[in-house]
Amino acid sequence: MPVESENNGPGRGRTLVTGVIGADTHIVGNRILGMALEEAGFKVVALGALTPAEDFVKAAIETAADGIMVSSLYGQGELDCRGFRALCVEAGLDDILLYVGGNLVVGKQDWVGVEKRFLDMGFDRAFPPGTRTADVIAALRRDFAARAEGRQRAET
Repeated sequence: MPVESENNGPGRGRTLVTGVIGADTHIVGNRILGMALEEAGFKVVALGALTPAEDFVKAAIETAADGIMVSSLYGQGELDCRGFRALCVEAGLDDILLYVGGNLVVGKQDWVGVEKRFLDMGFDRAFPPGTRTADVIAALRRDFAARAEGRQRAET
């Protein structure tokens, strides 16, 4: 059995659309994540900041993306992400992997509750502020491996 290295694990060569949703201009963390994803062997389509939800979906269709990674750092992610999965389904992207992360809500809130709200919105995973890029990449690899086995996502 071949040894899985950092650059040849599950998901290698998969296309991911990344961007910062809504009126948010905080792009630095998203760019760092994009560079880490590329280094790990993913193809990244970076939309940048101030990205409407519809633009994520359009880009995913145009690039035949395997996943969409939404970032929000200004605390309005919960508002900006409402209906995101429905937009994907309407566009024929029923099974696309959806991740969201950052400072998703205003104020200090219990992460378990915040995460549940985003999962209930149809996101496959939600990451709290300060999540390491290696943890995101590991989750992506586990989820792509789970999908290859016919499951929606890997267990947490």
